[in-house]
Amino acid sequence: MLEQPPQITEDIPASAVCDGGNLDCGSGLLLVIRKAMDAVQPGGVLEIRSTETSVCEDLPAWCRMTRNPFLGWRKTEASNKFFVRRGDDAASEEKTEQAARDFAWQTRVRWSGGPTTKVYARNHAWEAGQPASFDVQDAAPSAVEYLLGAVGSCLTMGFQIHASRRGIVVEQIEMVLSGKIDNIFVFLGTETEGHSGFKEIHGTVYVQADAEENVLQEIWRHTVEVSPVLNSIGRGAAMDISMRVV
Repeated sequence: MLEQPPQITEDIPASAVCDGGNLDCGSGLLLVIRKAMDAVQPGGVLEIRSTETSVCEDLPAWCRMTRNPFLGWRKTEASNKFFVRRGDDAASEEKTEQAARDFAWQTRVRWSGGPTTKVYARNHAWEAGQPASFDVQDAAPSAVEYLLGAVGSCLTMGFQIHASRRGIVVEQIEMVLSGKIDNIFVFLGTETEGHSGFKEIHGTVYVQADAEENVLQEIWRHTVEVSPVLNSIGRGAAMDISMRVV
């Protein structure tokens, strides 16, 4: 039986406040909390706001492991408030933060035979087709379509997360993306001029939310600025991908 965290009726005076929006503990909320803890002296209290219901069960366990006492939570109309007292184990906090900075995401890809591969990542697996396909129908999306999908999903989900952290409810959000490859004949081996990567990507995001347009535009600019996928494309990641014969 899960331990029920203490529910309180009044706010506890806090040294700092962080709003996690609808992030859950497994998708970045704990990192947001750790950074917010920097503004709290040992013995001080951090107020954490969240609309994600699973936080009520997961946060007390994290508090026990990190020795930051969980003081209680309170339900409000806008979000739930959680109150955590900062412990004095600063070394552990720094070690965990460094582990997050050094974390490496991984995938494994295996040829399935024919024009498809299978991609494995954590508890997920999906089929991918050819690098680029002109067919109307295929067994799986092409690799360049996955790239466009990665851009779109990163921006769409990112916008929703950043909006929720400002207390804005996004009712609907949808994005359309298209891209043109510089010279697909380089990939096909019939030409050498140019390159086989995207030379341009265009898109539009459509948003329905309870906020003024200027506020949504500000969130959109921030979303684009901090997008992991867009930064990977725009800034160019260092590549070191070799081959071994087995």
